[in-house]
Amino acid sequence: MTTATAEPTKADPAAEPAPRRSRAPLDPRLVREVRAARHHLVRSVVLGLVQSACIIVTALVIARLGAHLLVQREIPREAPTLLLVLVTALAVRAGAVLVEEATAHRAATAAISELRGRIVGHAAALGPRAGAGRGADLTALATTGIENLRPYLVGYVPQLLLSLTVTPLCLLTIGVLDPLSAVIALITLPLIPIFMVLVGKLTVGRSEKLIADMRSLWAQLLDLVDGLPTLRALGRERGPERTVRELGDRHRASAMGSLRFAFLSSMVLELLATLCVALIAVSIGMRLVYGEMELAPALAVLVLAPEIYQPLRNVGSQYHASTDGLAAVGAAFEVLDEQPSADGALPAPDLRTSSLALHGVSVRSRDGWAPRSAELTVRPGRVLALTGPSGAGKTTAVQVLLGLVDPDRGHAEVIAADGTATDVREITRRSLWDQVAWLPQRPVLPPGTIRSVLVSSQPGADQAELEAAAAATGLDAVIAERGWEADLGRAGHGISLGERQRLALARAVLSPAPLVVLDEPTAHLDGAAEQVVLDLIADLRERGRTVVVIAHRSRLVDVADDVARVEAGR
Repeated sequence: MTTATAEPTKADPAAEPAPRRSRAPLDPRLVREVRAARHHLVRSVVLGLVQSACIIVTALVIARLGAHLLVQREIPREAPTLLLVLVTALAVRAGAVLVEEATAHRAATAAISELRGRIVGHAAALGPRAGAGRGADLTALATTGIENLRPYLVGYVPQLLLSLTVTPLCLLTIGVLDPLSAVIALITLPLIPIFMVLVGKLTVGRSEKLIADMRSLWAQLLDLVDGLPTLRALGRERGPERTVRELGDRHRASAMGSLRFAFLSSMVLELLATLCVALIAVSIGMRLVYGEMELAPALAVLVLAPEIYQPLRNVGSQYHASTDGLAAVGAAFEVLDEQPSADGALPAPDLRTSSLALHGVSVRSRDGWAPRSAELTVRPGRVLALTGPSGAGKTTAVQVLLGLVDPDRGHAEVIAADGTATDVREITRRSLWDQVAWLPQRPVLPPGTIRSVLVSSQPGADQAELEAAAAATGLDAVIAERGWEADLGRAGHGISLGERQRLALARAVLSPAPLVVLDEPTAHLDGAAEQVVLDLIADLRERGRTVVVIAHRSRLVDVADDVARVEAGR
């Protein structure tokens, strides 16, 4: 099926299940289903253990050297072995940190790429109602929204794993050297998670709101950009800048609110960790004054004490990255958890001799039903005009007819030449779509030259066929000006919207598909070009091809053999 973007159908919010958000610091679905994230997790644990060993060795060596210097008056160079061990431990720790940072960025890029590919692929399988009909929201999620995983995987996850390796191992070492300091640390250590929870209660829902605002901004901005040609034609292009300004102000206010909470949480946790380390230092200092503790273990504990709290402090400072990342993961798996409609098992009949019909089809929309109780029949070799007010569900009715959308009520069927009727959902979609050429309101064209774009719709077409299709659609004037080898960007960038429409029409003419669906084919064309489209529809009918036209203009309705009206309802 030659097709492209079509207007999404909004699902009823009341009927949507609440998204499942993971409240764990590490979403198990991310680890279980994204290979790059799973490898990153294992690597971070191993590097955390290496850093823990280096920290403990460094503390013990510094304590030994310090005690020799202060008590026995031996300078460090008199113990070259200890100095070598110290330098080695510091170098290994620095290397582990560098490896962690380098691999974390690569792992984040791989995980984002893998998840983005799955989102796009699954959305294509879901069809026009992908992601509960979110449309532009889904685009925002797959682009900027999923990028929130990068600070989560690069900053938050490694610090979280360090708090599970460095903190307990350093605490165990302190317990061996000085049980009293270990008791103080055990008492004060839970204070940091407690304050993290308190700060988290202040920020609950903040990240979900931020990503929702961003996706809403994307959706409204894309709608505005899509409608600019119409606004300009009506002389109203000077008004929308106020809407853009309001959208930007709302997004900025939401982002600044998140930053305020992030700075607040960092300040509170830094102050708390500093006071906890000070308690251990004061206890050690008093016992050293009264001769109740040796200098070497005291120095080792003083070096290790900040390392106990440091990972938790870093986790707290990265908490906003955690909430943003988990919100992005939740939104991604909300789409991935939607189950696409099961494909049928029967081959589609030949549409050159078969009819398609809708019987009582209703599709749920945001405001009710669009369409509601639609009834129509597409007969082979005839032109059907589908009419109705804007928002009535004309495009959705065609999507149901072709098996792209499952109706909430009623059914679509294909009626073979012998009268056998088969529900569209029982037919393999590919066998049906291969017999359909679809031209939506805003055609999506592959990049390449004009010639390659045309040939892609009918491989093996010779020059005569290309020239005939161009002449039939008015594309020959564009070719005369630009040439067959004119380079087009993605989505036909480089030519006007009307010229893209002609190019897409020429692709439909070249396609051997017996059923041609035209969604407002004259929407972006002037009067002369509109007549070319009307002549083209008549030519397609003379060739025995079936045409379905979604029409607003009366001239399109007049050229049709059959007319069906679609209505919406509450």
